[in-house]
Amino acid sequence: MAAHCLRSRDYVNVVVAGKNDSPNWLDAEQAALHCARGVSIWEWASTHTDREPDVVLACAGDAPTLEVLAAAKILREELPDLAVRVVNVVDLMRLQPEAEHPHGLGDREFDALFTPDRPVIFAYHGYPWLIHRLAYRRTNHHDMHVRGYTEHGTTTTPFDMLVLNHMDRFQLVIDVIDRVPGLVATAGVLRQKMTEAQGKHRRWIRTHGEDLPEIRDWTWEG
Repeated sequence: MAAHCLRSRDYVNVVVAGKNDSPNWLDAEQAALHCARGVSIWEWASTHTDREPDVVLACAGDAPTLEVLAAAKILREELPDLAVRVVNVVDLMRLQPEAEHPHGLGDREFDALFTPDRPVIFAYHGYPWLIHRLAYRRTNHHDMHVRGYTEHGTTTTPFDMLVLNHMDRFQLVIDVIDRVPGLVATAGVLRQKMTEAQGKHRRWIRTHGEDLPEIRDWTWEG
């Protein structure tokens, strides 16, 4: 994405760079293609290949992407029959209709990614209302549930900031259970497990002042 910004002309580009190490989810060739698209399905993180997804987990931003992938891994292990599609967005303007912005997607392209009628859980590194404003004309906007920064938090751990703003991996799994038809009745044990995981996190940071090792050191495997 930075290379694209440096090569572009007649644009005002804002590049925000973090100081901490970040995971590399894609190799260089995949990353270049993904950035050129602006938004794409990450098949390697999804659990469906030959049928419609039951739910779409979407993300934009480094921390939201990490949490969505962690949530997808939990769902893969706990609910292996659930078809989960993971969609990553690097160009938010792709969410707008093509008539509204030169980067915008046509309705068919948008529906091919986000589906016209399945629940979409979208984790975003800013205010949730922005995603709703960009996508409000889309067919499936009424099924889109956005988690983002809601101005909760203080000086605390990185993961606790996510928990306080209801954007942690456990909350995302709970959102899936609550919004996919039929799961509330069948996945009650998993929902309870996610609530207990949030409670374990809160107790740990108040005692140790840092995130749980399994949170801090989590990596994608498989």
